[in-house]
Amino acid sequence: MGSSVRELAGATPATRDRYVDLLRVASLGAVVLGHWLMAAVTPDGVGNLLAVVPALQPLTWLLQVMPVFFFVGGFSHALSYRSLLRKRPEGSEDSVYSAFLRARLQRLLRPTTVFVLVWGAAALLVQLLGGGGGLTGVTLRMVTQPLWFIGIYLAMVAFTPPLLRLHERYGWGAFAGLAGAAVAVDVLRFAAGVPYVEFLNFAFVWLAVHQLGFLRADGRVHARRAALLAGGGLVTAAALVALGPYPLSMVGMPGEKVSNMAPPTLALLAHGLWLVGAVELLRAPAARLLERPRVWRTVVAANGVAMTAFLWHLTAMFGVYGALLALDVELPAPASVAWWAQVPLRIALAAALTAALVAAFRTFERPAAPTAPGAPGATGASGGGPLAALGATLCLLGVLGLSMVGFGGLLDGRTALLIAIPVSAPAAVAMTLGGWLLVERAGRGAR
Repeated sequence: MGSSVRELAGATPATRDRYVDLLRVASLGAVVLGHWLMAAVTPDGVGNLLAVVPALQPLTWLLQVMPVFFFVGGFSHALSYRSLLRKRPEGSEDSVYSAFLRARLQRLLRPTTVFVLVWGAAALLVQLLGGGGGLTGVTLRMVTQPLWFIGIYLAMVAFTPPLLRLHERYGWGAFAGLAGAAVAVDVLRFAAGVPYVEFLNFAFVWLAVHQLGFLRADGRVHARRAALLAGGGLVTAAALVALGPYPLSMVGMPGEKVSNMAPPTLALLAHGLWLVGAVELLRAPAARLLERPRVWRTVVAANGVAMTAFLWHLTAMFGVYGALLALDVELPAPASVAWWAQVPLRIALAAALTAALVAAFRTFERPAAPTAPGAPGATGASGGGPLAALGATLCLLGVLGLSMVGFGGLLDGRTALLIAIPVSAPAAVAMTLGGWLLVERAGRGAR
């Protein structure tokens, strides 16, 4: 691995934006660390440290960095899709869309599918043997929850071509339109009491942040605008929390009536703006740091396993807690002095177990060789685009459904509501796999 990382780092073209790679790794790393730190596990169940110590909730304004990842995704998607457009034969936009979806979904769904199949088999075995209670049952329910992020990201990939066209026509106006729609949704939700309208902000809030990535790709988020985003976003988020119906925490809290995360609110959008502006203001010093060969090799190595680590980090965390309980190690009361003293050990053990899981499963994160539109093996038939879109939609629904239902109660037919439709874990897995097969078929085509 060391030699391949060194070769990849050494072959980096001078035009590559290394800072984007750093942001991708750093944002996922912050999420992992936040999950490990916030989990308040006791023999009786799993709680949230932020609920135990509400004074720590302002930390979420630093640790809730998913907007940065979606911002980086917009940047990468714009470059990737435009690159495929330049290579396409005339009149084959369907094949471009199919190839784009296939390439993007492979990197996401190959490691995700392995994770789902391994955990599905483990859950089935545990429940056939009569297990599934205590911490094991909690693990089976919660280990799939981070998949919501992959589901939202799949939607961003699928919507990239039309939103990129809007960006190229209207620029900042396209972003303003999405942000304005998010404002309208919250007005209808909180002022008019319109039911279910809040779920539209799963699209409007995250796609608005994604749209900022398009602007970044075109060099339109310069230092002055970054400062306006950071300052304006921070002031707006603070005002919304202080004066409006929005909670302080930028992550979901157990039992709260309003969450800034599920569904996303205007306060979370403002939070995302200040984060995007802040990281852009740090671009120049970070770029100088990334010119150092050792630093850049570290970023390259981390990027190669980031999705695998993200998928398995909760598995590692619950594994550590399970081992401590099995060894009769006392778990102190959350937020007690003894609990804080144990934090470094628990995080170190979780990191070591995550590294072992990454070593076992990292090969599935390596993307397959891309097929350029118009090359042998690329789809040339019409209809590939709609087929790929259908596949992406099934993947999106399947992954989101699995994040909600988990693997607990697998044999009891446990379901969760996904857009008012009950979805079981087997159905969610079937949708994900079936959707991916459709995307693969549309992306490859017949030779």
